[in-house]
Amino acid sequence: MDREFLALERELAVFLRRARAQSGEMAREVHPELEPAAYGLFVRLDDAGPQRATELAGYFGVGKATMSRQLRALEDLGLVARDPDPADGRASLVRLTEEGRNRFRRVRDARRERYVRKLADWDRAEVAELARLLNHFNVRAEG
Repeated sequence: MDREFLALERELAVFLRRARAQSGEMAREVHPELEPAAYGLFVRLDDAGPQRATELAGYFGVGKATMSRQLRALEDLGLVARDPDPADGRASLVRLTEEGRNRFRRVRDARRERYVRKLADWDRAEVAELARLLNHFNVRAEG
């Protein structure tokens, strides 16, 4: 196997391990009772707006029961709410509550500040290139 791909695999493994740990830390910063997977739900709902639970389950590649359990926990904490779907009254849309959005954005903004500090010696073009390459990788990984 090519050395470049072995190096890529090794670096991705480190990156993913750190990302999982960081996701758990950030979820607990939003609320101490949250499990690590909850942070991704906040990111998705903040980025995409209200969505059906089935759409969220599909996006994250989890079953409906798993998503339902995660959303119920967030709902019990007052961080998400369900509203009737105007396109289909039998379905509901999940959205961040004001409290959920505020808590999430505080944590997200603090994380972004940590990135700024860690990459302070990088040129802005390097940061942009890393973001571009990660996006390119993620788009290919989904397809």
